[in-house]
Amino acid sequence: MSSGKCSGHLASKRITVRARRLTFQLVRSTILPQHEFRRGWADAGRIMVSVLEIQNLHVSYWWREGVPRPALAGVSLSLLPGEILGVLGESGSGKSTLAAAVVRLLPPNGHITGGAILFEGKDLLRSKPEELRQIRGARIALIFQEPSLALHPTMRAGEQVRQVLAAHGSPGKRALNERTRQVFAAVFPEEADRLSQSYPHQLSGGQRQRVLIAQAIACRPCVIIADEPTASLDPTTQMEILGLFRTLREKLGLAMIFITHNPALLVGFADRVLVLYGGRVVEWGPAATVLGSPRHPYTKALFQSIPQSFDESESRRKAKLPAIAGDSSLSSLPREGCCFEPRCAERMAICRGREPALVNVSETHKVSCYKYES
Repeated sequence: MSSGKCSGHLASKRITVRARRLTFQLVRSTILPQHEFRRGWADAGRIMVSVLEIQNLHVSYWWREGVPRPALAGVSLSLLPGEILGVLGESGSGKSTLAAAVVRLLPPNGHITGGAILFEGKDLLRSKPEELRQIRGARIALIFQEPSLALHPTMRAGEQVRQVLAAHGSPGKRALNERTRQVFAAVFPEEADRLSQSYPHQLSGGQRQRVLIAQAIACRPCVIIADEPTASLDPTTQMEILGLFRTLREKLGLAMIFITHNPALLVGFADRVLVLYGGRVVEWGPAATVLGSPRHPYTKALFQSIPQSFDESESRRKAKLPAIAGDSSLSSLPREGCCFEPRCAERMAICRGREPALVNVSETHKVSCYKYES
């Protein structure tokens, strides 16, 4: 590689890492206006009606040996109207299983074994298939993780959005075309008509993600579940997609569950944060509290794994990136005690005995750790 190309590559790398680091640092010094307004949501939640509520949800996968492996164990959460709830955790923590379970789209070997999913006063676990088809896409929309797999490769982007609209009503060809045009204009401020006529392979990663967002908002749902929608995008495009979500939330009044493995993306974006590990809720509370002063050892470890900026000293730059030791797969979880105990740097003898309860460390902040049990 020539010296010019090498210098350009290093400069680009410095900008990328610095952008990630600066985004992460915002949480310790900034409270955005929307969060100043929404910091009282935990208190308001006592009188506000949740648009979506999950109660003690259990999901297991059955494997060839016929033994069920729990993927979610007693997960409970509530989503308020217009709220952005961030769900944070590593791969294998149960995030995507949670998203699929809400709309009853688990794979054939996945089974909901207990709990309730209440949406607009109705338990979706008791809903008939025809009722679920009317809710999916129209009232609750799911944005899948990988656009290149979710979009049909031989169908124009506009037609894929148009089919979503047609599946939930038949107002006529002219009305469908007009609504499709409006949806594309909402997610593509420029060249909406040209991009709607493009095939997925002709679009960039960020543009394909916007097409998935267009499918999600086409029928004006009240809840969107976004499963790692920025995982395959560069940091600049990630910020653009987050900005689009903010705009849509304000314009359409959407409530959103935003799933990610990157805590920095939730800074200044989410209203509340739920941290999953091993299919269990280990921390839960207002975003400014959970991201600014994490209490659970797992949440702390996630933040410690974020790369430092290039502005650090020479010795810090040469230091190894901290990593969480051990394996997070379902098969490696202990059968008793705290699920994070084998990987925890702060573990105690009691952690091996029984699973800790989710306790209040403040009125709105909950942690599942023996360090905070009275």
